[in-house]
Amino acid sequence: MTAMPATQTERPTGQAMLRGARGRCPACGQGRLFSRYLKVADDCPDCGEALHHQRADDGPAYLTILIVSHLGAPILLASFMLWRPSAMTMILAFGIGAIVMSLAMLPVIKGGMVGLQWARRMHGFGGRSSSGVGA
Repeated sequence: MTAMPATQTERPTGQAMLRGARGRCPACGQGRLFSRYLKVADDCPDCGEALHHQRADDGPAYLTILIVSHLGAPILLASFMLWRPSAMTMILAFGIGAIVMSLAMLPVIKGGMVGLQWARRMHGFGGRSSSGVGA
């Protein structure tokens, strides 16, 4: 295990992820992380931290699908066993529910992932020492 250079202090991962999940800058916790629904701002409007380095890509979508399906499946089974609704009722209710849950969770998960990347100095968030192109 290698030690961090003396110029770099450790960044609290949990705090950065919570700030990101709340849609705030992982560095200061004040500025807005997103300029639009899922568009990460290039820089924090409060502290000026560069946020354009983030590379969340498809990770938030995969995690959202995983969580929504794992929450929805037992509820779907339980509601069918308890009330025996029609197939169309279940398709509509759980289809709309899955869409609403996914749209609500996507920014939260993406913000947390950006916070994790910032705290771990991934993809250029570490300054000059970690700015390897194509790494």
